[in-house]
This record gives sequence, structure tokens and C-alpha cells, in this order.
Amino acid sequence: MDHADTRDADAGAWPAERHVTALYSAHALSLARLALVMLGDPAAAEDVVQDAFLGLYRRWDSLAGAPVALAYLRTSVLNGCRTAARRQSRFGVLADVRRHDGAQALESAEATVLLGEEHRAVLAAIRRLPARQREALVLRYYLDMTEDQAAEAMGVSRGTVKSATSRAIAAVGRMLREGS
Repeated sequence: MDHADTRDADAGAWPAERHVTALYSAHALSLARLALVMLGDPAAAEDVVQDAFLGLYRRWDSLAGAPVALAYLRTSVLNGCRTAARRQSRFGVLADVRRHDGAQALESAEATVLLGEEHRAVLAAIRRLPARQREALVLRYYLDMTEDQAAEAMGVSRGTVKSATSRAIAAVGRMLREGS
């Protein structure tokens, strides 16, 4: 199924399976990337995205249909990332990129080749941001959401998104200048 299937005028007659499958085909990868940036752990990111799609499937009949499903998924992924991050910190399983001594997480040879040093430094800096700043920055600039869309996904006001984004950009800039 292609991306257009999720917006089809006759989509209301589709069973939940077809809707969720079409949404999964169109958006699972970008949602997994969002979760990876938020968590820094590929396995946890995949789990969060799978849980979001499972939740969507279970709640399909109570949603207003396909138009709100993507917003539901983004919000669900963000909430899942928040929960996973709390669980990681509670059990002391933080990713190495969050350590303050500058140690880097071990990466596969493929990941090392694909990501340049500058890209890794930016991602490490983003992962060290407070959760709200990280979410605002990723939603605005990674997913190209408007301030209003990011505010809706985060469950906060537009002004909160603006201030969190501004603080995040300043903090990432400081971290990169300091070389940490």
C-alpha cells in the first residue's frame, strides 16, 4: 500500500488492519528514527514504535479515523520515549552517549561509516538535552512540524514549544563549541 492509501476518501470502509498496515508502511521508519533520536537505543526505539502501532490498532474504532491517526502515533511514540527514558534512568541503563565523561557508545562498523563525526556530536548533544527541549527540537527540525503541530504532539502550548526550541538550540550550540 502506498502513502496515498492512508488518505483515501473510501478509507472509512477499510478494516482497522488495512489502515494500520498502510500507516505502518508509510510512517514506521520516520517514527523509529524519531524514537532513536529521543532514546539513543535502537532496540528501545523499535519497541516504542511497535507499542504505538499496537495501541493505534486497539483504539482504531474510538479514533476519528485516518486523519488523526498519525498525530496519535506521534504522540504515542513521544509518550513511549518518555516512559522508556524514565525506565532506563530508574534502572541505570542509560546509553553511553548520555555519560558526562565524554565516552561514546560503541557503534557498528556500518554506523561508523554512515555517520560522520560531526553528525554523531550533534546527536550526542541532542540526547543530552532535557526531555522537553529534545522533543521540541526533534519535532520542529527533524520532523519539520510547525510550532502548532509540535505543541499538539507534546501536549503543551505553542509558547512552550518556542521557548524549549530556542533553549535547545542554544544548549546544543554550547555543547558543540565546548567539544563535549
